[in-house]
Amino acid sequence: MTQPPEFDDTFRERLHDLLVWRRDVRRFRTDVLPQGVVETLVDEAILAPSVGYSQPWRFVTVRNPARRTAVYKNFLACNRDALEDYKGEQAKLYASLKLSGLDTAPEHLAVFVDNATNSGHGVGRKTMPETLPYSVVMAVHTLWLAARARDIGVGWVSILDSERVKAILEAPEDWSLVAYLCIGYPEEEHTDPELERYGWQDHDPQSSALLKR
Repeated sequence: MTQPPEFDDTFRERLHDLLVWRRDVRRFRTDVLPQGVVETLVDEAILAPSVGYSQPWRFVTVRNPARRTAVYKNFLACNRDALEDYKGEQAKLYASLKLSGLDTAPEHLAVFVDNATNSGHGVGRKTMPETLPYSVVMAVHTLWLAARARDIGVGWVSILDSERVKAILEAPEDWSLVAYLCIGYPEEEHTDPELERYGWQDHDPQSSALLKR
């Protein structure tokens, strides 16, 4: 039996720092990342928990210029549609926000859930089938922390037509897009979320999220 590690107060403080500095990055430097770092991040991401040990995550590196351009154009179209949902000053503010790093991030990584995976043999999914994509979200967050620990930033782009992106990347029929990530070195460093910094949304207090019964 392997002896578990001991996590002291210093480690816990550093972990807190990691969580604080883990931000959604939209402004990237164009510097190329070290060779093999994306593969290393994926290796750490798949240490995440998954329902019934299903391991349903599937990662696609997107380096082909034509495919990247097609994804970016899809973002621009979806963003124009989203702008129509806002009016007045809120619309002006929305239009001023930078909501993706697709134009500068050196790495794009699409993360899918394999809905037809046989791994895990269905344990834990009959009553809550949504735990399959939730498991992929756990892997995304694990990758995010692993990247931040290496001074690498990650941005999650959700203003996309998931079916169109799936077609652009020629993903298998049984896969569904969970996250499209931009990865690279941040152009600037902040502890506060960008949407809070630019006045889109204040931080909600713990009291709005924690109930006691």
